Amino acid sequence: MYVASTRIRGGTKREGDGKGRIPGTVLALGTVSLLTDVSAEMVTAFLPVYLLYTLQVGYVQFGLLDGLYNGATAILRLVGGYGSDRLGRPKLVALFGYGLSAVTKVLFPLAGASAAGIGGILAADRAGKGMRTAPRDALISLVTPPDRLGRAFGVHRAMDTVGALFGPLLTFLILAKLGSSPEPVFVVSFCFAVLGLIVLAAFVRERPVEPAARKKISIRRGLNLLRERAFRRATIAATLLGLVTISDAFVFVVLQKAAHVPIGLLPLLPLGTALVFLLAAAPLGRLSDRIGRWPVFFAGHVLLLVVYVTLLLPGGGYPMVVVALLAHGAFYACTDGVLMAYAGGMLPESLRGTGMATMQTGQAVARLASSMVFGFMLAGMALTSAVLALVVAMFAALVAVAFLVRKQASA
Repeated sequence: MYVASTRIRGGTKREGDGKGRIPGTVLALGTVSLLTDVSAEMVTAFLPVYLLYTLQVGYVQFGLLDGLYNGATAILRLVGGYGSDRLGRPKLVALFGYGLSAVTKVLFPLAGASAAGIGGILAADRAGKGMRTAPRDALISLVTPPDRLGRAFGVHRAMDTVGALFGPLLTFLILAKLGSSPEPVFVVSFCFAVLGLIVLAAFVRERPVEPAARKKISIRRGLNLLRERAFRRATIAATLLGLVTISDAFVFVVLQKAAHVPIGLLPLLPLGTALVFLLAAAPLGRLSDRIGRWPVFFAGHVLLLVVYVTLLLPGGGYPMVVVALLAHGAFYACTDGVLMAYAGGMLPESLRGTGMATMQTGQAVARLASSMVFGFMLAGMALTSAVLALVVAMFAALVAVAFLVRKQASA
């Protein structure tokens, strides 16, 4: 088993050692993610309205496009993670990824009603996310003492979620004031993305890796991580759960239909999830440092099962919306940063980006498949039947994962 060191090379302590504080690099990256998430969530909140109600695409097309939006990061997560390890410059790779996503925001209006054009831009946007995610998370884990990884990732994700709160709200206000024209949404989104790039370039510090250490990094060494039993089982388990995790867009669309929420309020539904995530991310991150990161991650998917069951309740109305969004936000607080804290505790510093990217890729590919399959299910059967099948699949996956990782619950 690889064990992460509590000190960086040369004996220098990590930021915040002995102080119980969150490292400044984590806070700077949190600010970058906050600004970038305002940009990204503006687009995420607008896409269901834009695709389903403005362009009138079908559920199958929507599932394909939404799956592409959430799953196109898959291979490039590995590229970003390996590249940051090989170059020894995770900040540089992250900067490229953030920049690529920023550029796509001004390209969306040029695609018009072309599903192929929108799909291509979505792919480029998510490619940028794929390139930046593992290097960013590696930067966080490399400057944080192992016993505070859960807290550090929780604080980062909480700051990220502030952006997730403001993004849909800005989209709602723009649509309310200026109508359904897409151009204002994408222009404002671009401006926030550029601000995030400026903060990353100016305020995030990294520790370059010595050339001798970089020469030891290879694709083969990265693949050998999966030979480690604990890491392999955790990656398989995360992938299995990803196969039964439908995208946020589908959760909100199904919730809007099942609870009979007016279409005009659809862009606001992500706010409920984001608010709960914001409030719960740091406390649950600290909890994972105390009781174990895997139990908290697993509990998050039990909460996702609660979301799916809630979508089946007849005539739930707004109480149904409240319950679903509470559970959905808590699901993210239990899983998003916690999984990377769990991975960071078992990976060597020299392969931190590659290992995190490997685990993230399994999830991304699985969620891509999940969105596509669920889109076909909604097109071919009643909404209730599709959600019921999802509930059964999630329950089966939880049982399988509990058996697979039962000996690692306290990791």
